[in-house]
Amino acid sequence: MVYSVKQLADLAGVSRRTLHYYDQIGLLRPTSVGKNGYRSYGQEALLRLQQVLFYRELGLELDSIRSILDRPGFDVMEALQEHRRTLQQRIRRLEGLIGTLDKTLRYMKGQTSMGMDELFEGFDEETQQRFEVEAAQLWGEEKVKESRRNWDHYTGERKQAILAEAGEIYRRLADQVDTDPARPEVQELIAAWHRNLRYFYEPNREILLGLAQAYADDPRFAAFFSRLHPGLPAFLGRAIEHYCRNLPAG
Repeated sequence: MVYSVKQLADLAGVSRRTLHYYDQIGLLRPTSVGKNGYRSYGQEALLRLQQVLFYRELGLELDSIRSILDRPGFDVMEALQEHRRTLQQRIRRLEGLIGTLDKTLRYMKGQTSMGMDELFEGFDEETQQRFEVEAAQLWGEEKVKESRRNWDHYTGERKQAILAEAGEIYRRLADQVDTDPARPEVQELIAAWHRNLRYFYEPNREILLGLAQAYADDPRFAAFFSRLHPGLPAFLGRAIEHYCRNLPAG
């Protein structure tokens, strides 16, 4: 059976524009192109698209995915088995995060005690680093590449120090939630947060304002920061916005 662009887009949950783009960059060629210019996709193309979507889910860039799939000797069965192992690891991490979330909820209700270190159980180095990279993705893959280049340059010990510094900044900001976000003490912490971000990528004023909005409004970020204090997401947004007033545009 062959599929048209529309049929494949509906089947795979991607847009027709995405399929056209994948064709343009040589990532996913149609099985055939009719005289009328209509593209058709067969089983081999469908399996390749599945691989593309798997690798995208794992955070790989399109250029890297194309290189992997076009590598001589690429084995689809072996790749599927590796995807399965990776997803199993992710499931275990998510189960750990759910356990941490449940314990935090019980702690917030006064049903159990909880140490501050337990707030971060289930968050490994990769998860915390991707937390910042996810924000950078709002401004294109170049920021993601920059972050990965910088991060890969650090030693394991240095990475842990950077993450620990960020965690300490967030904890200290959580202690300031009931104060004015424009207070010098708060703004000094936001400046420290800004410096910490530079370990990943160079954020301009536009990016910082975008982060302020994401921290306050995006449920994923809100869930993360709310574990330190329910009011921290909104407080961070206001504090960062105030900080940006004194930064040059661009």
